[in-house]
Amino acid sequence: MINTQSIKEHMEVLGSDGQHVGAVDHLDGKDKIKLTKADLKSGGQHHTIPVAWIAKVDTHVHLSKPAKDAMAQWQAAA
Repeated sequence: MINTQSIKEHMEVLGSDGQHVGAVDHLDGKDKIKLTKADLKSGGQHHTIPVAWIAKVDTHVHLSKPAKDAMAQWQAAA
């Protein structure tokens, strides 16, 4: 189980392939991470990804799926 308290603002989010997905804006409830809209990959809008996609957290947030898949499946945030 991932300790979501170890996820901090501006941490880089990486796909399982090591490719950049985005940067953490903040936790959105208990089960989602909102990514910053200032990131180049974001297209100028916030996106959310489920905490369930996280494989591990160290100095980065590592996902269990490749960056391409994560970006294809992320949700646009209001």
